[in-house]
Amino acid sequence: MTSREAILGKIRKELGRAAGQLPAPLAAPALRIPLLDRNLYKNLFVQNFEKLAGKAAVAENSSGVVATLASLLEGKRVVASNAPFLQICGITDLPQVQSGFTDRELLREACAAADIGITSADYALAATGTFVMLASPHEARLISLLPPVHIAVIPRSRILANLDELLSILPKPAEQTSSMVLITGPSRTADIEQILVRGVHGPGEIHAVIVEDN
Repeated sequence: MTSREAILGKIRKELGRAAGQLPAPLAAPALRIPLLDRNLYKNLFVQNFEKLAGKAAVAENSSGVVATLASLLEGKRVVASNAPFLQICGITDLPQVQSGFTDRELLREACAAADIGITSADYALAATGTFVMLASPHEARLISLLPPVHIAVIPRSRILANLDELLSILPKPAEQTSSMVLITGPSRTADIEQILVRGVHGPGEIHAVIVEDN
């Protein structure tokens, strides 16, 4: 008997299993979704988002999004994702906004030169002030990661209670996307002498525009 076999044999003995015996299947995960009024999700999201130095605004409808962003976008170079919701809001029609990219290298060059990246978000989590981004041809990851400022425009109906509710809707996200990114506040690090620095690994400034349902 080798040392490896001896060690594994002791582990099996402590677990009460015989050699070759398969482990029991894992229990189903227990998801905890708070029983809150869904009308409260928006306020809870904004509260937690702003605690993390995010900046939130609310537009009464999709027609009001451009006006909500006007001062922030003025004089800036902007790249926007191909999300249909941004088209509905009129963002991709603005003269300073580049969008409609299908070539990855052209997208990379545009994001590297942009002051602001605008996306939608597949979901938002009220409990943590988090954006949920599923990579797709409509939502390229570079737009939310490379420009120094990230703006996400999201319908209020896409705000969920927490991660557990998200996983109840998307129990196997890998079957739908190559990448699911959870964005909670601006990029930050405190590795150097425990001094907090924003914008090291991604945008140093992040905004949310919540669009009330029509």
